[in-house]
Amino acid sequence: MSIKRPDEEKAEVYTRALLDAARQEGRANADLVQWQHAKKFSPEVLETLSAMQAEDDADLIDQVAKKYKELLDTEDKTVSVTVTTAVPMDDQLRDKVRAQAEKLLNAPVYLVERVDPSILGGVLLEARGKRMDASVRAQLSHIRKTLSSAFIGGEEQ
Repeated sequence: MSIKRPDEEKAEVYTRALLDAARQEGRANADLVQWQHAKKFSPEVLETLSAMQAEDDADLIDQVAKKYKELLDTEDKTVSVTVTTAVPMDDQLRDKVRAQAEKLLNAPVYLVERVDPSILGGVLLEARGKRMDASVRAQLSHIRKTLSSAFIGGEEQ
């Protein structure tokens, strides 16, 4: 028989409570996905969510997220830049992308990284409602359009 440490026992109690509640609601797998993301939450986000839940204000989450973004955009100089790549960025590429984005936007940037293998390669940047697509998929699309406008039915114009 194995002896569990106190932290392991606590973790198991929390886990069983979460799993039992999730099963009762029919969303055990969905809750697992959410739980895996929850480890990324900052203490202030968790505390605010807990307070909202306690006040039965969970239906305000979308409004708070929208207002948070509005306030951040108007009151903070840092620009949130979403960077989409085909594979995860390494530190060297991350530094290079951040430096280029800061130069383009003339402001400090916060990178939000996304991975989308369908872009094939290159990067896709989104900031301040604008999009700069330097992906391989976009380049291939441009080549296809150029070729299709130059040739009609395989005949040169």
